Amino acid sequence: MLTIIGCGNLNRSDDAVGVIIAQRLQKYLAENPHVNVRVYDCGTAGMEVMFQARGSTKLVIIDASSTGSEPGAVFQVPGAELAALPEPSYNLHDFRWDHALAAGRKIFEDDFPQDVTVYLIEAANLDLGLELSPVVESSAELVFQEIAEIIRNA
Repeated sequence: MLTIIGCGNLNRSDDAVGVIIAQRLQKYLAENPHVNVRVYDCGTAGMEVMFQARGSTKLVIIDASSTGSEPGAVFQVPGAELAALPEPSYNLHDFRWDHALAAGRKIFEDDFPQDVTVYLIEAANLDLGLELSPVVESSAELVFQEIAEIIRNA
């Protein structure tokens, strides 16, 4: 089972990129069904990531990043590189998807995917707004096409 999860805030311009790609992938799957693929828009709910990933063999997470890199840059990172153990607190306001990876492995053990890939797209604008910047929109299309290919091969 392949699970794809988009994360982000639809009200913060480029921060919405993961959610927007997930929504496009949901539409793609409605038109091209694959029984072993699930796509979720988890917004900013890290705990939701943990529960939706449970039972999958492969997990793909899509989110925006803000590292000071070139806007629109796409980083494909193995999940093990990003799974930060959420100590000392499991406060839901601070519980992000990287915490969900660590906690999910700890809680669900073998019922949590070991094969995790994270796509991060560098944001150009994180201000309040409902549109992606042109450079991030272009990168979103590239990531959408790459994940659609993963789905076709699933």
